[in-house]
Amino acid sequence: METYKILLVEDEPEISEMLKNYLETENYEVICAFDGQEACKRFDSETVQLVLLDLMIPKISGLEVMRHIRRDSFVPILIISAKDTESDKALGLGLGADDYITKPFSVVEVLARIKAAIRRNTQYANASCAAPAGEILTAGDLVMNLEDHTVTRKGKPVELTAKEFEILKLFLQNPKRVYTKEQLYSLVWKDAYLGDENAVNVHMSRLRNKIEEDSRNPRYVVTVWGIGYKLGEGLG
Repeated sequence: METYKILLVEDEPEISEMLKNYLETENYEVICAFDGQEACKRFDSETVQLVLLDLMIPKISGLEVMRHIRRDSFVPILIISAKDTESDKALGLGLGADDYITKPFSVVEVLARIKAAIRRNTQYANASCAAPAGEILTAGDLVMNLEDHTVTRKGKPVELTAKEFEILKLFLQNPKRVYTKEQLYSLVWKDAYLGDENAVNVHMSRLRNKIEEDSRNPRYVVTVWGIGYKLGEGLG
């Protein structure tokens, strides 16, 4: 059985020890960091397959740690936080987190979320490796390179998270198709849709902010009212 390495960023020793001990019994290798500064150093020096990240940590905030990680990596990030408002969740997901776990939690729930995130990331990596070398997708001024995982608009780089990249790729590969929120969640998150629109809404909003001239009047990814989303007319 392959052993996955997890970076656990949690400043409460009791919670950190509880999670570390439990995950190690499940054959995970766990690296612990107790503040944001240490977390960034450990992430830069280690190769990890997933990050469990508390938002309320000393020295550097969890959100800043996430920004640091997302500059160079698409590794799954699972937020664990006592902050449970919709705005907190939207902010975390919008900055690139893959999931949000609210304290108090059960270790069984955390394990299930970890397995799901690693499974999705592995499927995504395998699909990326299978893409034809140098395959280019275009729509208007947008250019997506599936080989080096880059997107440009008018020749300038557009920094997308893994989820944003996959959402945009769906539209570029299927320019005539309309996707419901349920279909987007199933295809991008590789998981059952349970009616929570928040994850799709947040990622769609962030994607539009990055690729559109005016996100309030989108040209690339347009809304089909009452159904879902599709690529704008005349771009495919």
